[in-house]
Amino acid sequence: MTPHPSPTTALSEELGPASPARVLVLNSGSSSVKYQLLDMRDDSRLAQGLVERIGEETSRLVHTPLQGGGGEKREKNGPIADHAAALKAVAEELAADGLGLDSPELAAIGHRVVHGGLRFTEPTVVDDEVLAEIERLVPVAPLHNPANLTGIRTAMTLRPDLPQVAVFDTAFHTTMPESAARYAIDVETADAYRIRRYGFHGTSHAYVSRETARLLGKAPEEVNVIVLHLGNGASASAVRGGRCVDTSMGLTPLEGLVMGTRSGDIDPAVTFHLKRVAGMSADDIDVLLNKRSGLVGLCGDNDMREIRRRIDEGDERAALAFDIYIHRLKKYIGAYYAVLGRVDAVAFTAGVGENAAPVREAAITGLEELGLAVDADLNAVRSDEARLISPDYARVAVAVVPTDEELEIARQAFALVSGEAPGVGAGETLGETLGEVNA
Repeated sequence: MTPHPSPTTALSEELGPASPARVLVLNSGSSSVKYQLLDMRDDSRLAQGLVERIGEETSRLVHTPLQGGGGEKREKNGPIADHAAALKAVAEELAADGLGLDSPELAAIGHRVVHGGLRFTEPTVVDDEVLAEIERLVPVAPLHNPANLTGIRTAMTLRPDLPQVAVFDTAFHTTMPESAARYAIDVETADAYRIRRYGFHGTSHAYVSRETARLLGKAPEEVNVIVLHLGNGASASAVRGGRCVDTSMGLTPLEGLVMGTRSGDIDPAVTFHLKRVAGMSADDIDVLLNKRSGLVGLCGDNDMREIRRRIDEGDERAALAFDIYIHRLKKYIGAYYAVLGRVDAVAFTAGVGENAAPVREAAITGLEELGLAVDADLNAVRSDEARLISPDYARVAVAVVPTDEELEIARQAFALVSGEAPGVGAGETLGETLGEVNA
């Protein structure tokens, strides 16, 4: 099968040598900044790095030049006071490689923003109105949106003339029908407090579903895919013809699959029980379900490699944790098979999905009646390339597709500023967001 070209290939062929075609991708966390500089003519990486422990005496910057075959990794240790100082340090490292932020080849800076609510369904050029709306969404993403905002504002001060493009984790999931996105609670209450299923990991699901179609030699519009993003955080999605129709995470990233430290699906009455019987506060329960549950709550480890090692040594708690993890995963595969009606592929991605062959094997074993099977030899291969691990006779392809959220953000940002894809320009809106968040 001949893979379809990447979304930027045709556009890249039209660009002249002097056209700005580089995108700097920033992923700003509360105390870290991850970054990559990409050339969108060929999707190549020119540099990448990480600043961590921002605001501490032990701050660390690791920078790796990649153009022309790459260079030596550089590391700097010492206090970096805030995100502004972190981005200035990043700019200095890029400039040392001839890739400074003042380069006329830089077309845009793309920013990962975790929560865009219902308003932002496409990549968006940032202006004051967009910043205000992202800030308004802080109550539904208190750990992520503030850090994302800090990164955007800092980048705007460094290059106020350059388009800053926000790419939202939730955007890919806004195509879900109301039957999938709505919770069965009082409508007025849900609307007043924005309670609905938003989904997360959207840039990964978008990228992997499209790359899976390419692997099959088809256009995304022709393919139905179940995407399994399995990392410390984990989510599943049902993608019909390139559009998400269901996803496992909900109002927050807590819902859905068993994760490293999160419980995933749970009877809501468990929270009432813990409050009434155990005397736990809302904050106590929040910490329990988000940080002390999932694999770490079941067996004390959230590293799948360590769990598998313990299983091999006969550890029953580790074995039970693994079985619970797989049981939940199989339930979602079956559920999304039913939602889609026809499935062309199941795609595993992210740290566990890409590297844990026993997880892939266990998740598919027993689903042969659904046309799913894994070839043991293909599954055992370690590779950074997208690949099929199902036997030729399988009716449904099973794939391992390494995710690339930075490339997806760069592609979306570049397509927007180049005028080659729909998006939300500065000052434009996409309609009203549901309800208001009470002060």
